[in-house]
Amino acid sequence: MLEHLLHRDRLIVAIGTAAVVALAWAYLAAGAGMDTEMMADMPDMAPMPWTPLYAVLLLVMWWVMMIAMMAPSAAPTVLLYATVKRKQETASRAAIDTWIFLAGYLAAWAGFSLAAVLMQGAFERFGLLSMAMASTSAVLGGSALIAAGLYQFTPLKQACLRYCESPLLFLSRHWRPGTRGAFRMGLRHGSYCVGCCWFLMILLFVGGVMNLVWIIGIALYVAAEKLLPFGRRLSYAAGALLILSGTIVLARAM
Repeated sequence: MLEHLLHRDRLIVAIGTAAVVALAWAYLAAGAGMDTEMMADMPDMAPMPWTPLYAVLLLVMWWVMMIAMMAPSAAPTVLLYATVKRKQETASRAAIDTWIFLAGYLAAWAGFSLAAVLMQGAFERFGLLSMAMASTSAVLGGSALIAAGLYQFTPLKQACLRYCESPLLFLSRHWRPGTRGAFRMGLRHGSYCVGCCWFLMILLFVGGVMNLVWIIGIALYVAAEKLLPFGRRLSYAAGALLILSGTIVLARAM
């Protein structure tokens, strides 16, 4: 019976990944440990004072948010990795290495989450964020939209997107054997995804870090950009739309 289950490693990994994503979304929907009622009732109030506990809570919030938003679009690469490993290793070893690959991927987003917390602290220090963790400055919001739009056209964005949208290309060029190799590959793939999407995640400061509409919207766009066959054209179209939106916001602020 156990051997039969182990031979279904792809299914086990898929179900496990889906469970992790579901838990992450549930955590966000529940408020991620934040007082969302106060945020909704007093959105223009100054943010909460920073304490070590609050900083840790923010780091967990950002990381769980990244897991919820990014793990689904990484699933094709994770499952393809599991398929290749299953042909090389025993079922149990393949499943373990696949989870380690996923852990490496999520570690890359943990690094981004730490950077996002530091950025949030800087914004709050200069009075640029409200209690709802949204920009209080039209100049900041408009500039962020334009910068995110311009980034869509950069060679770095397109190079990272190329590896994110093609699991086979990534695995063929960056394959590393063994357990350590699994983690390094996951970390590298996560780094490409961070390079592809980090500016889009910064836009959460424009609409509100805990704004579920923005979170879901960006997550759906990221999945479409990475999984649909016209992802590159979608990237350029989104870039143009972001630049136009940022220009309008700045024009209204003047």
